Amino acid sequence: MQVNMLQAKNNLSKLVKATVSSEEVIIASNGHAQVRLIPCTAFPGLRHWGTLAGHFVDVDAAFSEQVDTGVGELFGLS
Repeated sequence: MQVNMLQAKNNLSKLVKATVSSEEVIIASNGHAQVRLIPCTAFPGLRHWGTLAGHFVDVDAAFSEQVDTGVGELFGLS
């Protein structure tokens, strides 16, 4: 279905429901298609706890005594 901007503004919730129900919705301005609504889907890689485990460096290394001493020296606290 194609609707103009004013119709889209006044019927947004209906258009969203139609999009979620697999209906293609296009919003036009002056008869020219501008945008197409598509339903959002969850990113497949983030469905379970721990999915990102092992993808980041060791955060605890940023809180070592050596780092604390270095920061203290930068700010004249040592």
